Amino acid sequence: MGAGANLLKRRRMNKTIERTIEFVKQSLEGAEAGHDWFHIQRVWKNAELIASKTPCNLEIVQLAALLHDIADPKFHDGDESLALKISKDFLDSIGLATELTAEVLFIIEHISFKNKENAPLERSIELDIVQDADRLDAIGAIGIARTFNFGGFKNNAMYDPNQKPSLGMSKSEYKKSNGTTINHFYEKLLLLKDLMNTPKGKALAEQRHAFMEQFLEQFYKEWEGEDFLA
Repeated sequence: MGAGANLLKRRRMNKTIERTIEFVKQSLEGAEAGHDWFHIQRVWKNAELIASKTPCNLEIVQLAALLHDIADPKFHDGDESLALKISKDFLDSIGLATELTAEVLFIIEHISFKNKENAPLERSIELDIVQDADRLDAIGAIGIARTFNFGGFKNNAMYDPNQKPSLGMSKSEYKKSNGTTINHFYEKLLLLKDLMNTPKGKALAEQRHAFMEQFLEQFYKEWEGEDFLA
């Protein structure tokens, strides 16, 4: 492929990403703060960072990162097909190649934590990258903020010492769970470090995981008033 053809390909890719950004921003206007455009933007940037260290198809990574939460089932009566339909209709409307659309939809379908027990046997490196990017935004300081924001949105208790975490929940149990926000750390967030796929994702997760452990330690001290005794 000549230099001119390469330039045209880059311009087409940039235009595709620009149109996708515009579509996602419009679609998520007014969304819950933990699943809004800024969440998408962080995942997109995380994905680009990991992709820069990992041979992959960057266009697929970018598109999947941008579209992965276009219709989160939590806000659509648990409908897991809606995001796929919206994404396909949009990608078809901008003329994306069929094979690229299929790759993007594959990632959107399999990215979620709740689907980990049904993970595909044959994964793509692009799925690994976008999944790591999404999981990174669920941990660390941002992950803590998002978790308490969503807990407030659902009117869940912050913490109840008498309510223990539900470990090893099935997919259906996880989707129906209305446990405390602190329990969610044990049911999901603290598990993510060991579920990362890529070397860069694993490295980034270590520090964010440690920060969550420090937060929980401080939370329990303040809850019990032990920090007054220090």
